[in-house]
Amino acid sequence: MTRRLGVLGGTFDPVHFGHLDAAEAARSALALDEVLFVPSHDPPHRTPHPGATAFHRFALLALAVNDRPGYRVSDVEMVRTGRSYTSDTLRGLHAAGWAPSDVFFILGADAWAEIATWHEFPAVLDAAHFVVIARPGTSTADAVAHTPDLRRRVRPVAEQRESGGPPAIFLVEARTRSISSTAIRERLAARQPVGDFVPSAVARHIAANHLYVENTLHGHDQNHQDA
Repeated sequence: MTRRLGVLGGTFDPVHFGHLDAAEAARSALALDEVLFVPSHDPPHRTPHPGATAFHRFALLALAVNDRPGYRVSDVEMVRTGRSYTSDTLRGLHAAGWAPSDVFFILGADAWAEIATWHEFPAVLDAAHFVVIARPGTSTADAVAHTPDLRRRVRPVAEQRESGGPPAIFLVEARTRSISSTAIRERLAARQPVGDFVPSAVARHIAANHLYVENTLHGHDQNHQDA
């Protein structure tokens, strides 16, 4: 039986319930067998550098998905040198035996608005299906409005649940919690609790290792950015 793999990339600095909500929304809507979380080592659009080391960001993700069957974390971008481009990650999945029609790259509607700036755009859109998840303040309709030339690639979610097909764009309207990694870092820098925004194991690891407490990193937070 053909398996269906969801891929959620990002800096995850730190991972939070909004990321997990997006993964679950995609898995439920498209009947994905598993979701692979791919933390980036050198995110192209992200300045300044992540507030936590690659080691800690990977560890936080592993803790976040530890009790969630069907979720796993990949270090493919952590060990690869150079910028962390989605196109390279998807090529790696193809080399491992995954067909583009079986891979579903998940990102928030806010990140989709920047898709035209991604490395190897528009060719990267042929490397997997792209699943655009509504985010608080940005609907899927808003996202598509930024990319009118791509409307022809949009297909109903119900179609893909039944059969395969060439890489397409799927829009998923879902309730995801209004949380950003930027806001979490700001709360931690101010010595405020973050237990409502991250899994308890993540909060414990952050506290035990004194992460994000020395300074606040500013910047726009999205599910994934690429260039």
